[in-house]
Amino acid sequence: MRFSLLNGVISEKWRLVLLSFLMLFVELALIRWLGSVVLYLSYFSNFVLLGSFLGIGLGFLRAKARIDLFPWAGIALALLVAFIRIFPVTVERTGSQLIYFGPVVRSALPIWVILPVIFLVVALVMSSIAQGVARTFASFEPLEAYRLDILGSLAGVVTFSALSFLSAPPLAWGIVVAVTFLVLYAPALRLIQIVAALGLVVMLARETFSAGDSWSPYYKISVFPVPGGLTEINVNGVPHQTIESLVQRKALEPMYFVPYKRLRSNPLRNVLIIGAGNGGDVAVALAAGAKHVDAVEIDPRIYQIGTQIEPDHPYQDPRVTVHIDDGRAFLQKTQTHYDLILLALPDSIVLVSGQSSLRLESYLFTLQAMQTARAHLNAEGVFAMYNYYRENWLIARLAKTLQVTYGHAPCVDTFGAWRFAVLTEGLSENSVTCPTVWQPQNVSDSDVMPTDDDHPFLYLRSRSIPPMYLLTMSLILLVSLVLIRSAAGPLTQMRGYLDLFFMGAAFLLLETKNVVQFALLFGTTWFVNALVFFGILVAVLAAIEVARRVQLPRTGWLYVLLFATLALGWAVDPQALLALSTPLRFVAAVGVAFAPIFLANLVFADRFRDVGSSTTAFGANLLGSMVGGLLEYSSLILGYRDLLLVVALLYGLAFFFGRVHLGARVPENVQLTTSPLGGA
Repeated sequence: MRFSLLNGVISEKWRLVLLSFLMLFVELALIRWLGSVVLYLSYFSNFVLLGSFLGIGLGFLRAKARIDLFPWAGIALALLVAFIRIFPVTVERTGSQLIYFGPVVRSALPIWVILPVIFLVVALVMSSIAQGVARTFASFEPLEAYRLDILGSLAGVVTFSALSFLSAPPLAWGIVVAVTFLVLYAPALRLIQIVAALGLVVMLARETFSAGDSWSPYYKISVFPVPGGLTEINVNGVPHQTIESLVQRKALEPMYFVPYKRLRSNPLRNVLIIGAGNGGDVAVALAAGAKHVDAVEIDPRIYQIGTQIEPDHPYQDPRVTVHIDDGRAFLQKTQTHYDLILLALPDSIVLVSGQSSLRLESYLFTLQAMQTARAHLNAEGVFAMYNYYRENWLIARLAKTLQVTYGHAPCVDTFGAWRFAVLTEGLSENSVTCPTVWQPQNVSDSDVMPTDDDHPFLYLRSRSIPPMYLLTMSLILLVSLVLIRSAAGPLTQMRGYLDLFFMGAAFLLLETKNVVQFALLFGTTWFVNALVFFGILVAVLAAIEVARRVQLPRTGWLYVLLFATLALGWAVDPQALLALSTPLRFVAAVGVAFAPIFLANLVFADRFRDVGSSTTAFGANLLGSMVGGLLEYSSLILGYRDLLLVVALLYGLAFFFGRVHLGARVPENVQLTTSPLGGA
């Protein structure tokens, strides 16, 4: 079968690869771009991903529909970008030195309008592209089709990751998407498709070339002057850092000098600053007499801005060594000991890559992180941190974490209405001159517990799911039920596919667990997240090849192996992996993380071959995946380790409801299906 749309332009094989490339690339671009321009999405970690996932599933369900939406996909994407640009979401500033922890938001439309529109239009865009992918599958033998699909998806992940490493702006993403659309639409191009592609590029070009704006792997960064001769850095539309001279800093922000006033006879031979930002904190350390500073900053673009316009030029000082790295990852691998370790305003305002409730700095404030920092202090070394903490209970949590780590309460200095606090702690109490030792102010402060690597949610006061999340999750599930019902038929028909429902839910939770595990083991950098997505796709591709080439044991035994790998993942203590060298840690992490994904795809392959391309079966699997995506928020209560227990329970239910189908072996021409990241 050959699409007349492409006769004489590209082969059917390349069409499928390009379609799969486009599907993954657009999904990642939407997650990245929408998260940078719609502040509300900072509170909903996998909102865009779930919309994308729903859309891709609906596109596959509509593979044989009379109306083909793919020719309209580029137009829908251009309209989504236009909607966001017409109705922007911005932050209303109330103070020049305010660090984000919950600013006043000004929006052209209320949140209850903007978020549903974004969710639905994202689903429409991805559904239109996925329908093009699904229709092309019929041209190939099933395993060949899925191999091409995975190869295209891998190319999408690699290309987008490469552009992110290069700090490429939205214009670059838009050009890639527009060109791919036009190639796929040729030679039967319509004028409206050309206009939509050009409009997409023009809109993103205007944003790209906006004065003072640039892009890093994590943020949209805006740099502009403010009254008083200062320069402000906003990230994703939120006030983040201020660039000022050392003289201005002493006059306007004396609290940044407090940690050095608390030191008692400290030689400052080696200082470590995590969250070095534009270099202002490094300039303070040098002015205090530091003989050498290791400056750790995760964002390369913010570091570049500091080297260009920070008036005291701290990064050019020969006493400074710069490390572009995750702070926790640096602590895990450095062999240096320090006289002072400082966490300087590490507030990222960013969640980890769209499918996790982690922020970039989440693993810096856990009890295990503080213990790691303590192990890198010299005999009379001192640890300090500061930020605008806003809430007394948050200060209490951090103070209690330090108290548990060092065996005595820290020194606490507070400033202003926004509760800027400096917490200083020494290996010995004599290392610090302290006018105010922290103590609980009320009973509620005593009840707040330190976070740990399993439950690293610093800004969540208690183990609970906030009502705002519960409401949003309910609405997403309701919309998903309605849309899947319309495409796959009555939900009652899915009762025979409950095992596929639970497989879908379990698999998406497995993806989340892998993102989190690699973030802890190797840092919450863009490279690590890309590595996880790449690894998931490779695991799926490996399952396809094994299913095609190897005579596998009965599915019951595959379930046994799956549960064994899940038990291994639950039993392995992350601290044991952190103790390994980086190469060994990587090998162990890959084995623990991707073995269950590989086996899960083999289990799914055996089951799905009985139902062929049944839209009802696929609808059940898709609905389960949506539930699994929402169950990710249960980590706010359970922690991440026990998510594997939930995964095991879900696969146990899949085994129970699908036990009648366990008798046959996996045939050579087994059919698989794909999730937004290629899994079953």
